[in-house]
Amino acid sequence: MSCDPPRPPGRLLLTPEDREAPARVRRLRRLGLGRRPEPGLDAFAGRLAELADAPYAMVNFLVGDGQFFAGLHVPDPAPAADGDGPRPVSGRAHPREHGFCPHVAARRKALVLEDVRDYPRFAGNPVVDEFGIRSYLGAPLIDSTGTVLGTVGAADVRPRPWGKAGLETIKATAAELVARLERRADDGLPL
Repeated sequence: MSCDPPRPPGRLLLTPEDREAPARVRRLRRLGLGRRPEPGLDAFAGRLAELADAPYAMVNFLVGDGQFFAGLHVPDPAPAADGDGPRPVSGRAHPREHGFCPHVAARRKALVLEDVRDYPRFAGNPVVDEFGIRSYLGAPLIDSTGTVLGTVGAADVRPRPWGKAGLETIKATAAELVARLERRADDGLPL
């Protein structure tokens, strides 16, 4: 069963189909997660931003036809990379087509984009133009049931080499967060 709208014939589907959506939504409900901000996840995103030395970091849950940043770290309003006024403020809810996290979830593995403009599939993503995102690093949150709950990610407004250290960091933070989420659900512990 697909939760994605049908695409016109001959049109490239840039955002992958989300075949796991129904199971994910059920699992997120059981864990008490999904569509509300979580202060503990905001703090987690802030720590991820520091570890990755990135202005943006997020804990993203994929719910239905969209994505929700239950944990979010964004820079204070600052000039855009091109100097044309301040960057727009990112909200917590975005369509699936806005961002790179749905690709991470569909792939079920980490994604490193040192310069998103080098990849035609990603260069036209709305976050590239709206927020000036030029590089991305993300990993899936795969719980003990094998369900991809969402992703953790970091993004920058400049191209940058994340390298092996960046990849190891994002994968380790994803594993750490999954363990914390499951402990919280099992024991009622805070994030």
